[in-house]
Amino acid sequence: MRTLLCAALAAVGTIAVSSADDPHRFLSGAIDIHVHNSPDNVERSVDGLEAAVMARAHGMRAIVLKNHYDPTAGLAYMVRKQVGGVEVFGGIDLNLPVGGMNPAAVEHLTQVSGSYGRVVWMSTFDAENQVRYSQQVRPFVSVSKNGELLQATKDVVAVIAKHGLVLATGHVSSAEGLMLLREGKRQGLRHMVVTHAMNAPILMTVSQMQEAASLGAFIEFVGGSMRLPDAPARVQRFAEAIRTIGPQFCILSSDLGQKGNPLPADGFADFIAAMRERGFTDAELARMTKQNPATLLGLQ
Repeated sequence: MRTLLCAALAAVGTIAVSSADDPHRFLSGAIDIHVHNSPDNVERSVDGLEAAVMARAHGMRAIVLKNHYDPTAGLAYMVRKQVGGVEVFGGIDLNLPVGGMNPAAVEHLTQVSGSYGRVVWMSTFDAENQVRYSQQVRPFVSVSKNGELLQATKDVVAVIAKHGLVLATGHVSSAEGLMLLREGKRQGLRHMVVTHAMNAPILMTVSQMQEAASLGAFIEFVGGSMRLPDAPARVQRFAEAIRTIGPQFCILSSDLGQKGNPLPADGFADFIAAMRERGFTDAELARMTKQNPATLLGLQ
């Protein structure tokens, strides 16, 4: 076990010791609900084990492993067997490989060893909204038709409600996202989040995000890479939106793990530090990176 963990640490590089000037200090007790990892069909910067080792090294409380095409509850189970001291969760993304809006796939998620499957993302890369936004001509997954949710979508929401899972809106349109949240509230869902609400192809307005919060959902803001030229302007837009919505309704996460981008824990720390520079207090940052994601995941 010791040899395995040391090898994982070596694979992700040397981890800096936290200090007053090190943004990693913000990670103590933090939860990242959006970590991409290998194994995957595209190259990632870390695998699930390495992501967990890094999270634990920085004192993080939990991470959620995300894959667009493969459920990650089983991976979370295996990672937990190797890495103690950090809670690792998985989920399912309702794209074409799992049958799209497939309640049976969500039901199966809850039966995987360990019961660590926690998040159900509506379709992302295969969402009708994403495919149309990207101007692609290929099959897609629909959640609605003529302004109404499909029965299959309502059936998926019912399974989420039955097992107390998290409904994440994925890459559906902003209007569809609100439809899902209204249905979730009708069915008694207690854990809902709007997936990177301000990012394409969702592009929710502030008023739409306020409505989503009023329906009981958290609004997710993802840092991505702080090295990109547009990062300062992007973070500023996020900060202004959060001030209007209220930090009590918002969650910060990384959405990292892509090859060439900062490693998830490093990028998450940089994102939190950037929000601190925009005037958010330590208490507000803790609300968005610790308390709110813990509530979303049903942690005490």
